[in-house]
Amino acid sequence: MINLSNISKVLGGKNLFSNVSFQINPGEKIGLVGANGTGKTTIFRLIVGDERPDEGQVSFLGQTKIAYFSQEVGEMHGRSALEEVIEGNSAVAQLRHSLSQYEALLCDPTLATQQMNEILEKMGDAQIEFERRGGYTIESEAQEILTGLGITPEDHNKLIENFSGGRKMRIALAKVLIVMPDLILMDEPTNYLDMETILWLEKWCQSFKGAILMTSHDREFLNRIIKKTIEIAAGKITIYSGNYDFYTKERAVRLKQNEAQFNRQQDMLKKEEEFIARFQARASHAAQVQSRVKKLEKIERVELVSEEEEMSILLPEIPRGGNDVAVISNLSKTWYDSQKRANHVFSNLTTTIRRQEKIAVVGVNGAGKSTLMKIIAGQILPTAGSANLGPSIAVGYFGQYTLESLDFEKTIFEEMQAKLSHHTDAFLRNLLAAFLFRGDEIFKKIKHLSGGEKARVVLAYLLTSKFNFLILDEPTNHLDIKSREVLLDSLKRYQGTIMMVSHDRYFLHQLTNKVLEVDKGSVYLYDSSYQEYLDRKQANA
Repeated sequence: MINLSNISKVLGGKNLFSNVSFQINPGEKIGLVGANGTGKTTIFRLIVGDERPDEGQVSFLGQTKIAYFSQEVGEMHGRSALEEVIEGNSAVAQLRHSLSQYEALLCDPTLATQQMNEILEKMGDAQIEFERRGGYTIESEAQEILTGLGITPEDHNKLIENFSGGRKMRIALAKVLIVMPDLILMDEPTNYLDMETILWLEKWCQSFKGAILMTSHDREFLNRIIKKTIEIAAGKITIYSGNYDFYTKERAVRLKQNEAQFNRQQDMLKKEEEFIARFQARASHAAQVQSRVKKLEKIERVELVSEEEEMSILLPEIPRGGNDVAVISNLSKTWYDSQKRANHVFSNLTTTIRRQEKIAVVGVNGAGKSTLMKIIAGQILPTAGSANLGPSIAVGYFGQYTLESLDFEKTIFEEMQAKLSHHTDAFLRNLLAAFLFRGDEIFKKIKHLSGGEKARVVLAYLLTSKFNFLILDEPTNHLDIKSREVLLDSLKRYQGTIMMVSHDRYFLHQLTNKVLEVDKGSVYLYDSSYQEYLDRKQANA
């Protein structure tokens, strides 16, 4: 369907990849993986024609229809959410517009019979094509997709400029899904999505008959959709015939094989070179020496594939604290809007968080998960009841606006020096390296960092401070898979108590041992793993 052949690309003076090739076949579901800056987005741009390769070519079999979802939403205004999505299918939108024009022309009382017949003929052809392309069902399909992506029916006719940036991203994604192309390119489609929406999109992708090429920081999402993985690393492309878990296991096997092959060849080369050095001055061995010299010249050298250095954060010894970390009694919270109308988030919540529990806080959007965690962290006050911390409990809180607490005029290194002044510069450099800030990157100013980079700075501080109770509201948002793995490793080794909201199912499966569900104004604490909780919910559904 699409073939990238011997592609080379230099961008900003950096050689992204050289002489790489792969193809996308009809119906394939492919994950595109690699570290930030290796060229994943450039691959997308080459396919849609926004970039051209320096060498090689991108070829298409027949009329391949492509839809591309990127993190750059672009200008959207002047239409309702529903109208914007329908416009995403440009062919249907154009036919719809043409049919409206024909209807308007037919209303002209001065229209001659011949003109009327010509218009009716054109209108008939347009109606046939409109029906063939699904024009008569596109509105209901657009409504279904918008609702699935978390835009409720009452907001379908709301002007798009009245939506937040995150919800505009959902509308932009809906515009891509409505096209039903041969290939969808998806660059981080799960950003800004909650768990329910991710699950809906996952099912949609699984049932989609066309091909998908995607990047995602959500490991579970990738595993459930893709059947093939393409890795970009060190300017090369490697193809793995399986999902993300298969890729990580197979890659580790290939790296070991590469290292063994490299070492065997190095041993052989060393022996040959020693023979040549020993006997090259002896006439009696001239033929043998010359033969071995030629042999070495012809040997294709095995290149050792360098594995990214695995970094581990040195966690501090934290104070023990009491066994009852947080005692919640008859807790209630009500918000009031500008017209003094009450929104009762939850009421009479009673539970106890105990030492060293690692709790996944779950519930639908708007159930009150973030509100509950802010009250426990002391960020906001309850309307009634109490959430009291136990003796010697020190809270480290990560939330939606925590990133704004950073000093945007400082460099990363200066910010860490200010927050962790009792540590040496060498310690701070190693800490930042563990959070994937290496070399001169530590001298970037905070104001120039992405959301994910700012999150890494805050998390580095939290995990290196002596907090024995971490309250983390979406700490994995905007983190790439490598950063999530560093954070997951640290939290697994952390000896304190954790409450966490995350839409990353892999993260919750690996880390948590209890589940706190906020639902319909009540709270339920399940003494089980996240998977056991899901199984129980499924059985009761």
